[in-house]
Amino acid sequence: MALPDGIGVLGDIVFIVSSFKVRTFSEFSRTTADRWGNNDIIQKKPRSQYLGPGLDTFDLTVRVDARLGLNPRAEVDKLVTYSREGKVMKFTIGGKGMGVDRVKITSLVQNWEKLDNRGNLISATYNLTLEEYV
Repeated sequence: MALPDGIGVLGDIVFIVSSFKVRTFSEFSRTTADRWGNNDIIQKKPRSQYLGPGLDTFDLTVRVDARLGLNPRAEVDKLVTYSREGKVMKFTIGGKGMGVDRVKITSLVQNWEKLDNRGNLISATYNLTLEEYV
């Protein structure tokens, strides 16, 4: 099944702005860090050695709101399930892959903002940290 085009895609979650629903992210950052080792040398400074590239990490904040066509509780529950199962997913922005191939969830922070009088989640944001899976 082909997913609709949008701002980006994480697995089967499409970041999209349409007349029916809005699911987008803000405060996106990508961190790239290489791996280095130090070899101790007697009575001298250690010698640095490049070991190779590290795994990129991606941080983003997503707002989900029932008034924008989404079920916030279902949205965050799905990500909790993906995280607990160790699901590995494709991550693209603007049709281009982020990272070498796929990513995994390493952190999910939920901020429940509004609940109705029955305890239904109306709006929330979640902070998602993804790391390359190679």
